Amino acid sequence: MSLPRSEFELRLQRLREVMQAEAIDIFLIYGDEYRREHLRYVSNYWPIFERGMLAVGQSGEPILLAAPECFQYARETSVWSDVRIVKEMEMAYVADQIEYSADSIYTTLEAVFKDLLHGGSLRKIEVCGVDAMSTLTYQAIQRAGEGATVVNGDSVLYGMRTIKSPQEAQALRNVWQICDRGYKAILDTDLVGLTETQAAAIGEKAARDAGAEQIVFSIFATGARTDTVIGRATEKVIQKGDMVMACLAVQYDGYIASDEWPFVAGGQPTPDQFTLIRHLIKAEDLGIQMVKDGVVAGQVVAAIRDYFAANGLTKYDLYPPIHGNGLAEAESPYPDVHTAYTFKKGMGVNFDVSLFGLPGVGSNRVEEGFIVDTHGMLTLSDLISGLRKTFIKKFG
Repeated sequence: MSLPRSEFELRLQRLREVMQAEAIDIFLIYGDEYRREHLRYVSNYWPIFERGMLAVGQSGEPILLAAPECFQYARETSVWSDVRIVKEMEMAYVADQIEYSADSIYTTLEAVFKDLLHGGSLRKIEVCGVDAMSTLTYQAIQRAGEGATVVNGDSVLYGMRTIKSPQEAQALRNVWQICDRGYKAILDTDLVGLTETQAAAIGEKAARDAGAEQIVFSIFATGARTDTVIGRATEKVIQKGDMVMACLAVQYDGYIASDEWPFVAGGQPTPDQFTLIRHLIKAEDLGIQMVKDGVVAGQVVAAIRDYFAANGLTKYDLYPPIHGNGLAEAESPYPDVHTAYTFKKGMGVNFDVSLFGLPGVGSNRVEEGFIVDTHGMLTLSDLISGLRKTFIKKFG
């Protein structure tokens, strides 16, 4: 793990400032195999199969809650040493009750809450991960905190994650170096005659070889299949002249990078294909040049939308062209044309500019990552940014 323990201690301190301001006695941060972001952010723990939760009191070390199979893995990866097993963190998607050999290893939510309170009263519990957990898990928390008010704390962690610390910015640079190596392997390969699955595997293997802890997703669609928007790779054989819509998203230290560049398999694009690619790159570059600390986010989205409108492309523009980056492939900020808030120094931002369903041409997108700075943005993907700058210099 490249992030130091001090980074997590700072996050804990910021969380406790919120707890004190809102008179929160216990704050719970939930995560599982699929919605891992919040829990990873506060503990570095990412469950597999099972669920997890960090329980935070007003003082003392937090308690990480795990289940039997992940217990040792939780101890290995968590920055916090107090790890306990509770039934509520067992596997979520098996209907059967799994029988583990040693019931004595379990504690209860009630016992954990008691230890966190240090003799005090439990009046208010805030829970982050309500948008990800099952109703049964939430009800178990309510029962364990009987008599206490339980409130949704999702906005607290989302807010904390919006501005990246210097350590997070470095973590994002690290993961984008890995992602660039994976994506460059795709660009450097003659894809004609391969299946989409084989082509996607080239990027995934290169990213794994470069150190990726996870391939978060791989979009790979060619020819007419580019109209799928987020199509997974299939056994379709790639033909010369096929438009290629390939996106690779990888994870390292919990942080996620995603690269995408529009290109044609096996040679030069047709005039219509080139026009589509040029519009995507020019629209993205237009927006990139606008972003800096203090700029209204909705104005940047509107500028890209206006560019598409001026070129008769509005009906092919499916979703807003900017979203945040970090511990999820897409997180806040995710502005639209009506957004009034401004970009802030330290925000992680992906430009994700796309056009879908052009008759006889297909679809594509371009995506790369940045950190907002005072006078512009810091580049995270040397590969995609380099391709964009070269294209703009050559073709305008």
